[in-house]
Amino acid sequence: MAAKKILMLVGDYVEDYEAMVPFQALQMVGHTVHAVCPDKIAGQTVRTAIHDFEGDQTYSEKPGHNFALNFDFSKVKVKDYDGLVVPGGRSPEYLRLNKQVLTLVKAFDKANKPIASVCHGAQLLAAAGVLKGRECSAYPACAPEVRLAGGEYVDIEVSHAHVEGNLVSAPAWPAHPTWLAGFLALLGTTISL
Repeated sequence: MAAKKILMLVGDYVEDYEAMVPFQALQMVGHTVHAVCPDKIAGQTVRTAIHDFEGDQTYSEKPGHNFALNFDFSKVKVKDYDGLVVPGGRSPEYLRLNKQVLTLVKAFDKANKPIASVCHGAQLLAAAGVLKGRECSAYPACAPEVRLAGGEYVDIEVSHAHVEGNLVSAPAWPAHPTWLAGFLALLGTTISL
């Protein structure tokens, strides 16, 4: 298996598990992951939030860890990457206001490179205009945004993921095993035991 180079878009209050778990898991199988944030450089951090499902009408939010960036956003070139990871949490709601971020997401999609989006990551995909005519799962509160962007919201169990074309999407971090497996398949990654 050839090692791949993955870009991960994060920002302050990204969901802790949705940033840290794929960042570590993708490296564990031999891929390089560049975690970047607009207006920040390698060595700086973003704050994270831990979202949990405790029986309330929506998720609860608790302080997470500081997540260290390992590459400069200003140096990112889509041609250098094989795939894109868009974690959820609160960061997609404001990252979608950044024109450079939207341009990156559009370019990954136009090049048909694998994109992994989880939870509120769909907000960023919707704002980038890459969901029209496509199926996408997300946290249920993002269903209206998927639909308004011309996509078809896929309502699945929180532990499941949905793959269509170059996009693998999931409702939240409990889907990590299926979501990451879907992304690895899109990347052409095989794991032998």
